[in-house]
Amino acid sequence: MNRRDLLVASAAGLALGSYPLRASAADKPRRRVLMFTRSAGFQHSVITRKGEEFGHAERIFNDLAREHNIEAVITKDGKVFDSDLDQFDGFFFYTTGDLTKPSGDKNPPMSADGKKRFLEAIAKGKGFVGSHCASDTFHSEGPARENQATPDPYIAMLGGEFVSHGRQQSATQKVAGGSFPGLAELGDAFTVEEEWYALKNFAPDMHVLLVMETKGMEGRDYARPPFPCTWARKHGEGRVFYTSMGHREDVWTNPKFQAVLMGGMHWALGDADADVTPNFKEVTPEATTIS
Repeated sequence: MNRRDLLVASAAGLALGSYPLRASAADKPRRRVLMFTRSAGFQHSVITRKGEEFGHAERIFNDLAREHNIEAVITKDGKVFDSDLDQFDGFFFYTTGDLTKPSGDKNPPMSADGKKRFLEAIAKGKGFVGSHCASDTFHSEGPARENQATPDPYIAMLGGEFVSHGRQQSATQKVAGGSFPGLAELGDAFTVEEEWYALKNFAPDMHVLLVMETKGMEGRDYARPPFPCTWARKHGEGRVFYTSMGHREDVWTNPKFQAVLMGGMHWALGDADADVTPNFKEVTPEATTIS
């Protein structure tokens, strides 16, 4: 790995924010999280670098990590997954495409064995957080606008898969899991301008946290019943959190997004507790309907 391609964020103390952590969290060693931002497909502007400078989202996550007692290692080098993964408490993906394939961004791909080892690490107890295009990664085979019976193993771990998106627009997210870390101060619903993903291949054992309210949205991509856009689930012994937010630069500086992201991060790392009893069928009963 290039020496300049790693960023270690030192901790400046634990910022509790609006979400409660376990009482013992501040007494625990600093958590170490790998932020992986390789683009084997479309490269989003928020993780595009100018020379050796980190991208917008990478810099902001560095700052958030420092505030939340997390040591961040940030890289686009897929060879990291052939290293000792026990050095990380969790993983944060902002990625696209088949990460085991070469791509235009010229960064080394993840090996097939690295992908296997990564997924095994989650199943054995590591935390995982995905933002936005993490669901546009390792696609399942078959027509894009159909739910697949057997999703790619990565998609099965994540709990959902990108279908498409329309034009950027303001839309409402209904809060379905208000007791989850980071959601307590968001009220019953909130509106954000974003590039909203239409999603499929939902894991039925997910705990839906935010629901995409499609009524009033413009474009064919959203001509469907409400569906999950942020969720948490257990994958073996691991904790998995995903939010479809994170495309726009101003979303990354939005305190609501930051609260959602870092609440999910602390839960995934095991430093915050929440009831994640599956509620997919109750909260979004028609989510599998795709126009």
